[in-house]
Amino acid sequence: MTTPNLSYLDCNCFAIRQAARFVSQLYERHVSQAGVTAAQFTLLAAIHRRPGVTMAELADAMVMERTTLVRALKPLQRDGLVAAEQQDASTRAVALRLSDAGRKTLGEASLQWREAQREFEEKFGRERAGELRKSLFELTSME
Repeated sequence: MTTPNLSYLDCNCFAIRQAARFVSQLYERHVSQAGVTAAQFTLLAAIHRRPGVTMAELADAMVMERTTLVRALKPLQRDGLVAAEQQDASTRAVALRLSDAGRKTLGEASLQWREAQREFEEKFGRERAGELRKSLFELTSME
């Protein structure tokens, strides 16, 4: 039995993961100045856009497993940036909101995020960056 002659250069997953690490490192360098990680920033921004979003809705929107989301939210809750409240007694659904400290942190991190955006678009090209975002969002909406 012969093994096909495959190269990591032919692997879509490898290329996407490598690019994701590169972009994550760039954004981490900036938003960490506000005391959050790039992943935490995206969660704060998503909750800010939809106050009262449930864990299930947020997990779906972020394309994350619910257990992964719970682990990611723990430090944000511990640090008082995100509040989780049971919606009502008849359901286990938990609604998420930013606290005052969460809104302040998001504001500070947003300034750093803008710098990361500027740096990325300066290196990659503004138009190419827009096309890339569009393609990636299309990819995550495939069914």
